Amino acid sequence: MYFKGQKFLVAGISKSGQASARFLLARGADVYIYDDVIGDNVRRAADDLVALGATEVTAETFADAVRLCDVLVLSPGIPIDNSLPVAFRRAGKLIIGEEELASQYLRATAVAVTGTNGKTTTVSMIDKMLSDCGKNSVACGNIGLPTLDEVETLGFDDFAVIEISSFQLETLSGLRPHVAVVTNITEDHLNRHYNMENYVFLKSKLVRGLRESEYAVLNYDDERVRAFASLTRAKVVWFSAKRRVEGAYVEEGCICYMGKRLFACRDMAVGGEHNVYNALAAVAVAEVFGLDDAQVSQSLCSFRGVRHRIENAGEVNGVVYINDSKGTNVDAALKAVESMTAPTIILLGGKDKGYDYAPLFAGLKKSRVIHAVIYGENRYKMLGAALECGFMSFSLCRKFSDAVILAKSCAVSGQCVLLSPASSSFDEFANYEERGDVFVKLVQGFADEK
Repeated sequence: MYFKGQKFLVAGISKSGQASARFLLARGADVYIYDDVIGDNVRRAADDLVALGATEVTAETFADAVRLCDVLVLSPGIPIDNSLPVAFRRAGKLIIGEEELASQYLRATAVAVTGTNGKTTTVSMIDKMLSDCGKNSVACGNIGLPTLDEVETLGFDDFAVIEISSFQLETLSGLRPHVAVVTNITEDHLNRHYNMENYVFLKSKLVRGLRESEYAVLNYDDERVRAFASLTRAKVVWFSAKRRVEGAYVEEGCICYMGKRLFACRDMAVGGEHNVYNALAAVAVAEVFGLDDAQVSQSLCSFRGVRHRIENAGEVNGVVYINDSKGTNVDAALKAVESMTAPTIILLGGKDKGYDYAPLFAGLKKSRVIHAVIYGENRYKMLGAALECGFMSFSLCRKFSDAVILAKSCAVSGQCVLLSPASSSFDEFANYEERGDVFVKLVQGFADEK
């Protein structure tokens, strides 16, 4: 791509948008920036980019920028059917994302991870495992660090472990990772992708373009993911917690690979079946790269988890508070609930992503959850699902902070309060991290009061 002869419109001044604009400006491109939501952080970022030479587009100059620019660099937060990419598509102009731009200049060996749940944990496990084995590895992509920020520093001997979301896959076609991992596929983001067929297709894009010299690490126990084996030319390496497969599996309580017993599941610092699956995927990747088995075992057993995923936020008056703000869909929330070992009050709600919440409340009826505090924009939809399923132990409120305080007043010593909202955070917060941080701060406030 010739930068100095083209004009780029970077839409969405998020982390990825900022990385794209900086990358293009450094190479002499004419860069226009636009965001229709101007908060304090976006304002500061826009001012910094203008100081570097970008041209800010306003609502008044928006149409001119669409006409002038040759390439649209679209933020993952903006749907592909938004009026802006539609206008570019109708004009026959190129639409890419930050991840697609990065893929054209990445020299490092890429490991790409997608799926509905477990992406961040699996990426973190693989990154730690590679680093502990003496490799220079960076976890990037949807995990929070734009890949484009790393393309200059990573060389041919290095590794980029990239978390890929379905939003990024809308504009991603050029990434050819040496190893592509698909963790699982359950209902998610249907408010954006409309139906499961579209969502599954987007996830399959990661393996469709792989060649015979590359590897697809697939969850054998997930029927949708298992079907991806017929869509790729890559060598398929399976992982399964239920049966012996050609790859990584659980046998007699141990993580194994092709007949080798590596370590016991009980030796892992993080618990839960979901983390067993994440470790299996990481082991499969380790074997592809021929990493030392003993070091891999030590690395995965010592892994302590990621922030906002079933994270202990503190204990006050004998009540343990668990931060699972990253549990933004029904399946993730149910996995968090399965990991609870004490009577639990769960915090549910936020911005709706198009789910049917009946399976959530049906699952809660069979779990250790004794009460649900339902809050947020989608609280009435959740309430309807709870009543439909006969889940009658609930409270209802509007604001997140009120819900946390209400859960505190319901809980007694020996119980847990679990934030696993099965919803996105965008009704009140910029992202799930902010929601989790507010939860932790409120819990700390309870401790300070004590």
